[in-house]
Amino acid sequence: MWGTIVGFGEYHYKYESGREGDAPAAGFAARKTATTVYVADGVGAYRDLLVKLGPHTTGVGCIYAKDLTTVDLEILETIVARSYAAVTAGTYMQRARESGKS
Repeated sequence: MWGTIVGFGEYHYKYESGREGDAPAAGFAARKTATTVYVADGVGAYRDLLVKLGPHTTGVGCIYAKDLTTVDLEILETIVARSYAAVTAGTYMQRARESGKS
């Protein structure tokens, strides 16, 4: 658990400012308004898949789905798996807002 986020794995990030820390490599949170899926390397890297996902909105590093029964769970699984692989490969050091993949 990372606060109210159910997280899986971990990666280390470092901002250009020098601030650094650890975060879950993949995570989700059941919020009142939507289920939030965290994509640590930024949603911009998944534009091609997001158009196939179904009803959702996005933030820089989040996918918000009001109803998981209306989205393509295989597409969502692919996005999460690719993001997880990217941030756990040992070469990813940024956070979504600094990735340049908006």
